[in-house]
Amino acid sequence: MTTSFSDLGVSTGLCDRLAELGFADPFPIQRLTLIDALAGRDLCGEAPTGSGKTLAFALPVAMTVGRGAPGRPRALLLVPTRELASQVRRTLDPLLEVTGGRAVSLYGGTSITKDLQRLKSRIDVVVATPGRLEDLIERRAIHLGDVDLVVVDEADRMADMGFLPAVQRLLDATAPDRRTLLFSATLDGDVDVLVRRYQRDPVKHRFTAEDEGEVRHLFWPAERPERRALTHRILARSGSAIVFTRTKHGADRLAKQLRQDGVSTAAIHGNRSQRQREDALARFSSGRVQALIATDVAARGIHVDDVDLVLHYDRPASEKDYVHRSGRTGRAGALGLVVSLVSGEETRDVHRLQRRLDLPAGLHELDLDLMASEAPPDPHAGATNDRPASGGQRRRGASGSRKRARRTRQR
Repeated sequence: MTTSFSDLGVSTGLCDRLAELGFADPFPIQRLTLIDALAGRDLCGEAPTGSGKTLAFALPVAMTVGRGAPGRPRALLLVPTRELASQVRRTLDPLLEVTGGRAVSLYGGTSITKDLQRLKSRIDVVVATPGRLEDLIERRAIHLGDVDLVVVDEADRMADMGFLPAVQRLLDATAPDRRTLLFSATLDGDVDVLVRRYQRDPVKHRFTAEDEGEVRHLFWPAERPERRALTHRILARSGSAIVFTRTKHGADRLAKQLRQDGVSTAAIHGNRSQRQREDALARFSSGRVQALIATDVAARGIHVDDVDLVLHYDRPASEKDYVHRSGRTGRAGALGLVVSLVSGEETRDVHRLQRRLDLPAGLHELDLDLMASEAPPDPHAGATNDRPASGGQRRRGASGSRKRARRTRQR
């Protein structure tokens, strides 16, 4: 099996840059897709968040993008959220420095006046959310007729957020002979419309998660008055964590309460400005705060590796939300733990979720002393209530897993 970026067709200059950035070997989704993408094929890449998709399309963009003009880019990268647009740029920019390309990111929550100014200079690549891009098209500040390379990232999330009509309008505005790379956790349902309408004989690659990190899912019985204290106890024994709440007010309140309990936190939700959201994410990514307290809407753009724990303080609204939240840990081959706090009245719904998602059944408590040990815990130790906890997940505790400089790499 090919194991180096060079073997996959990546140029020497970019291989050197990847080595400087700490990317030694390609991840499975990159091994699967890079040869076809660099050969100019339309392709569909089906892989979960955190598997290395961003680099899988950023390298072909950097190597093959043509030279654009003011307001007339040659490559378009569509993403569902502001945070993802920003993080794609952070992956792409060091590569474009090698190949001489120029990129701009366009998304809501920032000054549209500054966007209008940036578009007066030459641009080769645009990384954009659909809403802001359509706004700028209406203002005649940007034209997509020269775009001959399109990437649609996290297409399933685009569908979930209601963006597919806008995505189709934007793709219709690009060059008819464009290449289209489509990446998604799933390629069925609404996403299949994009495949059938906008791709020509695409090659399809699916990453089967064989090399994903090992994640243990634990459902912990806890009534609401107990949750603050229990969350503090769990965080005291874990490393980096994302804690999900149902409401924006709840996120702010819990972040404040945990700070009072001695946990460093940052809150991220829809009422925060873009600058505040980026600052919270930066402090969490760098390890300056241990816990990010987030709502579902804001969490759609969180892409940080080395998250040790996801804690569902409030039960997610749907199975899809559970999967998406939980996918913040166990990324890029790492270990992870997902803990859901469950009240008595939620038990029936949780049992239904466990059955449908093939998760360990029952409610259990974990001996928190096991979380502070480097040794793999006995999968049956510390479990109470319905049945022994399953999984045998190895956990790194606070002493071994809390990283002071986590990198948002291999997204």
